Amino acid sequence: MKIGWIGTGVMGTSMVRRLHDAGHDCFIFSRTKKKAEPLLSAGMEWKDSPAKAAVDADVVCSMVGAPDDVREVALEADGVLSAIEKGAVFIDFTTSSPELAKEIHARFAERGASALDAPVSGGDVGARNGTLSIMAGGDTSAFDAALPLFKLLGKTVKLQGAPGSGQH
Repeated sequence: MKIGWIGTGVMGTSMVRRLHDAGHDCFIFSRTKKKAEPLLSAGMEWKDSPAKAAVDADVVCSMVGAPDDVREVALEADGVLSAIEKGAVFIDFTTSSPELAKEIHARFAERGASALDAPVSGGDVGARNGTLSIMAGGDTSAFDAALPLFKLLGKTVKLQGAPGSGQH
């Protein structure tokens, strides 16, 4: 798969590295390009914005700091929503808010894309080892499309229910 990845902090770096090591093409964006240098050296491609990371991606993932960061990278100008392809899936791994997850789901559906809220538990060790617990909310079809990626990242993966349910 072609994966756009937004957020290269402690968790995001380990998670996207696992996906890349499994053979996926990864396009990355982070507020600080310097943090992404080890990933670029490993063969991932830098993009200058969340929107550019979404172009031509089958799946776009975010792992950022807080709900305001999620809103910015997903919905604001030059965010993922402005460029995500019809049929693609947006997965937000950030611990955020159920209300924001529902809003993202609705806005992406209007564009013909899917969105999952999928916060994780397990910390940086779980991210490095692929043993995270992933609690997803969203449509079954989007969850099924993302499941191969989830299995690379986590040991326990569960669709909790409708959009926002992962955040609950």
